[in-house]
Amino acid sequence: MTIEYATRYRSRSFIPPEPGKPYFVEKGLGDRAHLFTDLFTIYAGGEQTENTFNFFTCEGPRGDIIPAHSHPDTYEVFYIGQGAVRLFVEDTEGEQYERLLSAGDFGFVPKNCPHAYRIEQHHSLIVGVAAGPGGTFERFFENLGAPTDALGLPPAPVVPAPAKFGTVPRAYDVRFLPGQEWRTGS
Repeated sequence: MTIEYATRYRSRSFIPPEPGKPYFVEKGLGDRAHLFTDLFTIYAGGEQTENTFNFFTCEGPRGDIIPAHSHPDTYEVFYIGQGAVRLFVEDTEGEQYERLLSAGDFGFVPKNCPHAYRIEQHHSLIVGVAAGPGGTFERFFENLGAPTDALGLPPAPVVPAPAKFGTVPRAYDVRFLPGQEWRTGS
């Protein structure tokens, strides 16, 4: 049995609104949001971990590269649970890396490094963890995208209004980099 809570983000959630409580969430029943063509599910966030880390998944179809961005104060982990995802990263000296990650593969993005990814196979699943001194960014997905109770992918892409790109990201340690070019070949 999964317990429901009321939180400041949602009228009903399976994630408790404060730290220090053990809890369990059934597969897929975390706080969900649609953004672009993907489904993001948060299982633990800043409220539960005293802003030390978050844990989320991203499920999506094969698609376009997501916008290049960086997190000035946050380290991010990409673990591929299913499918294949191409990860693009630029280090702080400007050297670029590109790697096709398959199920079981791991990618690490240090803070302040531009990065992006592209889902290469339908039904891919990214398991993400982010941590850093600036807190956590998991509520970015539902504030830029659209919160949902649906368990699947969005029926149509959820594309944020242009004004949201200028306001929401900064509150969540996300800096979009519209001029970023990937010289890695893919």
